[in-house]
Amino acid sequence: MASAASSLVSATALVMMALIMMLGGSSTCHAARHLADTTTAPAAAPAAVPGIPDVPKPPVVPAATLPPMPAVPTVVPAVGAVPPIPALPKIPAVPAVGAVPPIPALPKIPAVTVPSVPTVPNTAALPPIAMPAVPAVPKVTLPPVPAAVVPKVGGALPPVPAVPKLTLPPMPSIPAGVPVPFVASPPSA
Repeated sequence: MASAASSLVSATALVMMALIMMLGGSSTCHAARHLADTTTAPAAAPAAVPGIPDVPKPPVVPAATLPPMPAVPTVVPAVGAVPPIPALPKIPAVPAVGAVPPIPALPKIPAVTVPSVPTVPNTAALPPIAMPAVPAVPKVTLPPVPAAVVPKVGGALPPVPAVPKLTLPPMPSIPAGVPVPFVASPPSA
């Protein structure tokens, strides 16, 4: 209980400190006070600039005259007599509990007789089951696995046949005056 009260007090103190710092640190009060201290009387209107006409003064609008408000009566007129509340009808009396008839007795349920379960014959009296004899599996001796002969890799590989050097015939020259589209210079823009 004491810890809850102390946490409430510390939370309240924290909120109060935050409010004081927020209000004390705000510069609006200081700025308003500074503005009020440094504001001087309004300066005189500047002289008219030649070439610019004076701004016409707006017309004076007459104040609207409203009709007088009627006086509020201080005395409320009397309302007619309020009729009396009619009497409530009488509720009939609840009959006594003794007048309720008794609950009739439940009939007796006859006893149920369950037939007896027949007994299972003893397994000792059954004839034995003849199981055929399982023949013995002869022992088999496997011949030894011959050793695999792995050829030795390495040594000298057969020489790669030499590829004969080919000489290509000279490219035929294109006769002059035949247009060649892939050799032409790009069109100028």
